[in-house]
This record gives sequence, C-alpha cells and structure tokens, in this order.
Amino acid sequence: MLCFSIHELSHGLMAYALGDDTARRDGRISLNPLRHIDPLGFIMLLVLGFGWAKPVMVDMRRFKNPKLGMAATAFAGPFSNFLLAALLLAIYGLLLGLRIGSGFVLDMIITTAYMSISLGVFNLIPFPPLDGSKIVEAVLPQRTYYTIMRYERYGMIALFALLWLGVLDRPLSLMVRAVFEAMLHIAQAVFMLVI
Repeated sequence: MLCFSIHELSHGLMAYALGDDTARRDGRISLNPLRHIDPLGFIMLLVLGFGWAKPVMVDMRRFKNPKLGMAATAFAGPFSNFLLAALLLAIYGLLLGLRIGSGFVLDMIITTAYMSISLGVFNLIPFPPLDGSKIVEAVLPQRTYYTIMRYERYGMIALFALLWLGVLDRPLSLMVRAVFEAMLHIAQAVFMLVI
C-alpha cells in the first residue's frame, strides 16, 4: 500500500506543479492509502498477487505543453518508487550497520524496497495504459499520439492477457532483479559508513 500510495501521490503532485489541480480537488494528493485504493485492483492483489491502485485523473489541457506534461506526470510515479526503494535500502544498511532492528523489520524493509522497484519497473513498460507509454508518447508525432490515446482503454485487456500468459514474467523479473541488485549498493555504502 505504501508503494502504491507514494506512486499515485507523485503523479498528483507533478500534475499540480505543472498547473493541473484535478488531483488536489479529488483529494488524491495524500499518503492515505484509502484515497488510492481501487476495490477491484485491491482484491486482485490479494487473490492473484497482481493489482492496481485507482489512477490519478489528469486534465492535460491545463499543462502548457500537454504531451510533455503528461510524460512528466507519468514519470513521477515510477521515479518515486525508485526513490522510496533507495531510502528503504539506506535505512536497511543503517540498521544492519548499527546492529539494530529485528529480522522481521529488516525483512519488511527489504521486501518493500523490492516491491517498490517492481512497481516502478513494471510501470515503465511502454504499453498503454502504463506510465511508460505516456513517456514514449511525448516524442511521437501528434497524429500517432492521438491515435494511441483513442485505443488506450483496450491496452489494459491486452496487458492482462500478456500477464496471464506469462509473456512478461521473465523479462520483468530480470529487469527488476538487475535494478534491485544495482540499488543494493546504497545499502552497502550506508553499512560501510556506520560500521
């Protein structure tokens, strides 16, 4: 819930910073997980281990440059997940170096960091409706961009099919593992500073 909440909050904050107050008016600039829960997405998360939060609504007409505004707003979510993971890994290294914290606490910290990285990597896939598609769309010609936007709602069905068939399992796990192992250097650096 922490990873989802920070992800969605970051979308709202970036949109607000760029001139769109829709998320603020909807009460989505909040760390309260209840504001970000999509009931069906939450049930799927509990049952299947894969779910989603309620997307933050954005009115791209309020941005000075709509395509770049959407790209920046989309990027804010995954970026916040990587920042959260970096912070958690620094705390993990600190606790290990100081030899404090139970095994349960350390396991929760490292698991949350891994989940946050997973959410960030997954959302960077350039496939509608994921954040990565909005980032890539920023460099597409206007006509192509609007064509993709028109069919975005069907992307979720195709994405579910790819996930259900396991097509994305191996590439995603390799990418998440690579990012996680690279970011573990943060924990190691903090650990070395305090021992």
